[in-house]
Amino acid sequence: MALQALQSSGVTFRKILSHFPEELSLAFVYGSGVYRQAGPSSDQKNAMLDFVFTVDDPVAWHSKNLKKNWRHYSFLKVLGPKMITSIQNNYGAGVYYNSLIMCDGRLIKYGVISTNILIEDLLNWNNLYIAGRLQKPVKIISMNEDVTLRSALDRNLKSAVTTAFLMLPESFSEEDLFIEIAGLSYSGDFRMVVGEDKTKVLNIVKPNIAHFRELYGSILQENPQVVYKSQQGRLEIDKSPEGQFTQLMTLPKSLQQQIHHIMDSPGKNRDVEETLFQVAHDPDCGDVVRLGLSAIVRPSSIRQSTKGIFTAGMKKSVIYSSLKLHKMWKGWLRKTS
Repeated sequence: MALQALQSSGVTFRKILSHFPEELSLAFVYGSGVYRQAGPSSDQKNAMLDFVFTVDDPVAWHSKNLKKNWRHYSFLKVLGPKMITSIQNNYGAGVYYNSLIMCDGRLIKYGVISTNILIEDLLNWNNLYIAGRLQKPVKIISMNEDVTLRSALDRNLKSAVTTAFLMLPESFSEEDLFIEIAGLSYSGDFRMVVGEDKTKVLNIVKPNIAHFRELYGSILQENPQVVYKSQQGRLEIDKSPEGQFTQLMTLPKSLQQQIHHIMDSPGKNRDVEETLFQVAHDPDCGDVVRLGLSAIVRPSSIRQSTKGIFTAGMKKSVIYSSLKLHKMWKGWLRKTS
C-alpha cells in the first residue's frame, strides 16, 4: 500500500494520542509541525500539530472524550455527544475540530471524522477536505486492518494523480506534478484569498519532494498512461482525446458530476459520459477540470470554516484566525523584502 512507507511516527505523537479514547480506525498528524515547510511556517519546533482521528462510532467516541477532555470542547459540549456527532456529520465537511489545545507541552488541533464519511470522501470527493489532506504527506500514527478504508486511501491517491494529469502538459517534472496534486484541495478555497499564505502549496512541496515521491512513486510506476523517468525526475503522459477520456472516466464521481454540470448546455440533457467525451476533445480540458474542483472545494471550505466558529468557540476562532492572518502577513513581507 502506498501509505505504508509513511507510517513511522515519533514518541511525541504517540504520547499525545494516549490522551484520547483508543477506538480509532485511523489517526494521523500533518502540517508544518511534522514536515518542514518553506516560508513563514518554517518554525517546525513551535508549530501547532494538526491531528485527524477517524472513528467508527462518533457518538461513543465523543462520549468518552468528553469525560477525558471536557475542556477541549466549546459551549457545544453541553448539548452532549449525540448533538456533537450530528454537527460533525451533517454540517461542513463531516469533520469536528477542537482547536488550540495544549497537550504534553505542544499546541494541537484535532479533527474527528466518521470512518464511513471519510471513505465516501476518499472515493467520491464529496468535500475533498480530509481526502485532500491525505493527498499530501502525513504521519500515520495508528491504523486498523479495515480493508475498505485502506483501499479507499489508495484510490484517493490514484485519483489525485489522474486529476493532475488532466491539468498538466504532455511533458513535465515531478515537482510540477506534486505542486498540482498538493493544490487540488485548495482550488477555489476562499481561505487562499483570506487567511492562508498565497505561496502555501509551493512551501509544502519544495522541501518535501522526497516525501511526495515516496507517496506516489509506485502509483506512477504502475500507471499505463505515463512514462515515468524517475532518474531524471521527468514524466510524459498521453494527451490524446482518447487518453484524456480514459482519465476523465476514472475521476471521482463528484468531480465528474461537477464537470457535467458546468459543461451540459440547457435542454441537451446528455448523460455524464457524453459530457466527458466532449471535454476530452476540448483544448481547455484542464481548465474545465479545475472549475469542477473549485465547485467542490469552495462551498465545502466555507461551510467547514463557518462551522469552526461554533466548534472552537468565538474566542479561539478569533485567536486562530489572527494566527493565520499573521502567517499570511509574514509571507507577504518575505516576498516584498
